[in-house]
Amino acid sequence: MTRKLIVTHHAPDLDAICSAWLLKTFDTQHYGDAKFAFVNPGDKISEEKLKQKEILSKNVTHVDTGLGKFDHHQPERGHDHSSATSLVFDYLCKLHPDIKQDKALRLLTKFVTDIDHFGEVFWPEANHYRYNFMLHEIIRGIEFIELHDDDSQLHFGFLCIGGVYSSLKQQVKAEEILKTKAQYFQIKTGTCMAVETRNDDTLKLAQKLGSIIVIRKDSRQGHIRIKARPDANLDLKLLHEEIIKIDSIGTWYYHPSGKMLINGSRKHRNQKATPLSLNQVIVLIKKIYGT
Repeated sequence: MTRKLIVTHHAPDLDAICSAWLLKTFDTQHYGDAKFAFVNPGDKISEEKLKQKEILSKNVTHVDTGLGKFDHHQPERGHDHSSATSLVFDYLCKLHPDIKQDKALRLLTKFVTDIDHFGEVFWPEANHYRYNFMLHEIIRGIEFIELHDDDSQLHFGFLCIGGVYSSLKQQVKAEEILKTKAQYFQIKTGTCMAVETRNDDTLKLAQKLGSIIVIRKDSRQGHIRIKARPDANLDLKLLHEEIIKIDSIGTWYYHPSGKMLINGSRKHRNQKATPLSLNQVIVLIKKIYGT
C-alpha cells in the first residue's frame, strides 16, 4: 500500500489535530502509517513539495485546510455547524457504520466542533480561569512557549485526544453500570451507591449525580474504595475504625480529609485486598450513619 500524506495547517489547533487523529486511528487501512505535512491556513501543499517528498497528489489528504472534503471553510459551509473533525467522523461512519454507535467518539466529535465554533462563549462563567486547563487552551498555550514545532504539537495533541477518548469511554460505561448494576440505599443524610465493577469512574459519577457515600469493590482484585462527597456532612473516620476491627487482612488508608477510605489504588501498589463484601460494608454504613 502506498503511504498517505495528511496535510493540515501550521500551529495545528484542536480541530486539525482531532481530524488527523480520527483518520490515523479509525481508518488504519488507509492512514495507519501516514506521514504529515503543514501549510498556511487555507492552502494546499504545493506540487514542488510533493515532488521533494516523492508523493503523488492522489495520495494526499488535506484536513482543516485546502477547501477539500475534510475542510469546512468554504463559503457555502460558512453557516454550517461543521468542522474538519465532524466531516472526518461522517466519512468514518460510512466506512465503518458501527462507529455511529460509539457514544464516546460522538461526544468527542461534538465537543471539538463546538470549540471550533467558539461554543465556549455560552458556557457557565465563560471567562473563568478553570477553562484554561482544557485541552484546546493547553494546545494554544504551547505555541507561546515554543516547546513544540508543528509535528510535535500534532503528536502531543494525538496523545491527549487518545486520553480524552479513553476517559469518555470509561464514563459512558460508568453511566451504564450505574443504571444496571449499582445498589442504592439510604442513610440519614441522603442516598448512597454501592457497586462491584472494575470501572472506577462509577465513584466520581455517582457523587456528581448526588450520592452522599459511594462504594466500589473491584470485581477482579477485590479491593474496595469508599468516598463521601466533599460537601457531605459526615466523615469516614468511624467507618474506618469499625472496618479495621473486623478486617485484619486488608490494607486500608484513611484520608485526612475524612472523605476517602481506600483499600487499593493505582498509586499504592502494595495494598492487600479486603475480604469484606459490599453488603458487609453497606451494613456498617447504615449502622454508623443511620437509616
